[in-house]
Amino acid sequence: MRVHRSGTTLAGAALAALALLLPLGLSGTASAAQDPGTRQAIPPRGSAYMGMGVIAHDGQGSRPGGGFSTLAVQTEGVDVSGHQGNVAWSTLWNSGVKWAYVKATEGTYYKNTYFAQQYNGSYNVGMIRGSYHFATPDTTSGATQADYFVNNGGGWSRDGKTLPGVLDIEWNPYGATCYGKTASGMVAWIQDFVNRYRYRTGRDPVIYTATSWWKQCTGNSAAFASTNPLWIARYASEVGELPAGWPYYTMWQYTSSGPTVGDHDKFNGDLSRVQALANG
Repeated sequence: MRVHRSGTTLAGAALAALALLLPLGLSGTASAAQDPGTRQAIPPRGSAYMGMGVIAHDGQGSRPGGGFSTLAVQTEGVDVSGHQGNVAWSTLWNSGVKWAYVKATEGTYYKNTYFAQQYNGSYNVGMIRGSYHFATPDTTSGATQADYFVNNGGGWSRDGKTLPGVLDIEWNPYGATCYGKTASGMVAWIQDFVNRYRYRTGRDPVIYTATSWWKQCTGNSAAFASTNPLWIARYASEVGELPAGWPYYTMWQYTSSGPTVGDHDKFNGDLSRVQALANG
């Protein structure tokens, strides 16, 4: 608020006082004085999906390459959530998509109501598929969420068609970016999830994240690079820098505006490598 002064008047003093109070929120109308276009509504719990914060926080466009990140052949995949509803899997299969990941759970309070159609439908057309869990480290422990995930679609079997589960750990759509955790606290939470998932399934889960979030919220930890495959999010023509320790990515979510469903991905290798990951 800008106040024009023309001498000391009661009206001028009142306006000046109001200008001081509004930024502090003492008048009860400070938020209303802000441009509504600058405020973002908090979405309902359960509505998060893989890559929800990538465009807003990580942007789009080219970024210098990561050096050792790309192999010669890439295999197309997709990831879906309840937002896609019933998916036209045959259309995706005919377009060259060979693998898929389906959101199963979030926190310990949400299960994807379209999970059966998406998980079974992708399998039925011939895809190798798996499921993912959207992490909310501020609600319950990593082990508790791993159990919830495994109990509700996140398990694994050595059938040659089931990929290991994914921990989707990224920007918090419901509050503080790092879920109120320090870097060491976040690493401990992820380790808790990873350990429990391995205990329940015999597999190390894939970690889905973005380099910028990982740097900010884990301190760029390299603790998982030797055990957990990396699924990197970067909507650009190249992957760019990878989180610490990982010499290459296993999967790359490269766009949120692909055909049939928005989120399209590349597996860093040919179909035999997708099958190898499924077989453990």
